[in-house]
Amino acid sequence: METGSARDAGPTGAAGTTQAAEGEPVWIALPPGLLKMRRLLLVVWLGLITLAAGLLPGLLAGPAWAAFAVLPLALMVWGWVMIDRNWRSWRYAERADDLLISRGVLWHEETVVPYGRMQLVEVTSGPVERYFRLASVQLHTAAAATDATIPGLDPAEAERLRDRLTELGEARSAGL
Repeated sequence: METGSARDAGPTGAAGTTQAAEGEPVWIALPPGLLKMRRLLLVVWLGLITLAAGLLPGLLAGPAWAAFAVLPLALMVWGWVMIDRNWRSWRYAERADDLLISRGVLWHEETVVPYGRMQLVEVTSGPVERYFRLASVQLHTAAAATDATIPGLDPAEAERLRDRLTELGEARSAGL
């Protein structure tokens, strides 16, 4: 009888990663707080532009010129839908040997970051992110072109992910 195998370990697998089936990663979506933050920023900035585009020409050149407000308003509606599609495209999965990050609506990108190649894992949170109780995890590797960032995580999840990735990175790079 085989002991200590991934099958015996239950749904989390031998290395503590979640696996749906043999070799199939379990994707984790970003929390809805990121969608809320991005939509609020869209409404604030394009709302101000809509007011300026409608109010200033309307007061200075006549009411017919207030129709310029329709353009940023249409852009706001389009942006509302696109932000939702972009948010739904982001996901990540922890596997036994690497981290997968998937994103993109028109141009789908999937980044695979081996744990042994990680040099630095940092958690960042700007003032707007802190207001919405969000944080981002950024992975740095030796490759300069690696764009491995997971935005909009709950701060506790971001810290857990950072600690886990750091631990796995140290364990995998010890043999190099």
